[in-house]
Amino acid sequence: QLELVESGGDLVQPGGSLRLSCSASGFTLDYYAIGWFRQAPGKEREGVSCIDSSDDNTYYADSVKGRFTISKNNAKNTVYLQMNNLKPEDTAVYYCAAGWGLMYGNSWSRDREYDYWGQGTQVTVSS
Repeated sequence: QLELVESGGDLVQPGGSLRLSCSASGFTLDYYAIGWFRQAPGKEREGVSCIDSSDDNTYYADSVKGRFTISKNNAKNTVYLQMNNLKPEDTAVYYCAAGWGLMYGNSWSRDREYDYWGQGTQVTVSS
């Protein structure tokens, strides 16, 4: 019923940019927070960013502040993650996830706050 599809992952050189998209169907972004997570080989999944439902508050991991920007287009039911000045350590599979309601404090970065997940898109930063 609810589906999330990520797109936009690619191979880029350090310092390059990518824009990831998370297309949602079966629900409205007015009632769901959308988070971006990533998982690199041998590492645990970590929260990257989140845009909240209704109040549109945004959250970022310290490692991406100033480089990544999350936004959404409600008419298209799509959330974007603009990634600039990419670094090799940004290499990972990136997932978007939806959680009903509002996020509080650091809860946005916790897996258990999200009920629906996309299949992921690969981002590789290498020279």
